[in-house]
Amino acid sequence: MNLSRRELDANIVNIELTLTSIIQGVALAVLTENARTALSLNNWPGFLYMGAGLCIIFIFWSRSIIHTLTLIKWPLEFGHNFFYIACVFGEAIVFTRLERPLAWFRLSTAYAAFVWLLFAYDLRLIRARLQEATTEGERSLYQRTWEDQLLNIRLLMPCLFFFNLACALAINHWSTYFLEHSGHVWLIAAQLLSFLIYLVYVTRFYQRIAPLILRSHEAKMKQP
Repeated sequence: MNLSRRELDANIVNIELTLTSIIQGVALAVLTENARTALSLNNWPGFLYMGAGLCIIFIFWSRSIIHTLTLIKWPLEFGHNFFYIACVFGEAIVFTRLERPLAWFRLSTAYAAFVWLLFAYDLRLIRARLQEATTEGERSLYQRTWEDQLLNIRLLMPCLFFFNLACALAINHWSTYFLEHSGHVWLIAAQLLSFLIYLVYVTRFYQRIAPLILRSHEAKMKQP
């Protein structure tokens, strides 16, 4: 790999990392502002919604970092970054509904659908990386990433989407129990637990591919 291509790849990675950090910082600011309002009302179930909001930020940020370290190269992929910005816009809208369970789960359903689309869209990027891989380390890394992407598209994201949809429908149909008798607490607790489990999955996935990322970058540096 020539020096100019390496420099372009490094610049694109820096752009991606900067974008990820800035947009998640915006989402965190929105969550913080709405959390302050919720806490002023002494609404203890709000802590669960705040925890779920933080997990959304943790998950999106960690997935974005892993994606950048494994797949991002020259040229800049505009569609992928537009999806990122749109997803963070969705996060911010969700975070404005910390005190409204029905709206929270309705918007969470829409957000899950959009993230599902993002995973599907990024398949083309992984496929391109597999086709241009020149070393065994790169092929192993991209194959693991491909398998993880398919798992998210076929199982994890559909589960998240339909869970949120079921919660929204349940609250809408049995509003007396879920809203007037605080039954929504069980739903947000289940959502928070699912987010924590997914965070564990993401961190373990990163631990598995970290050696492959290192091998891939070492192989690139050895290329002329």
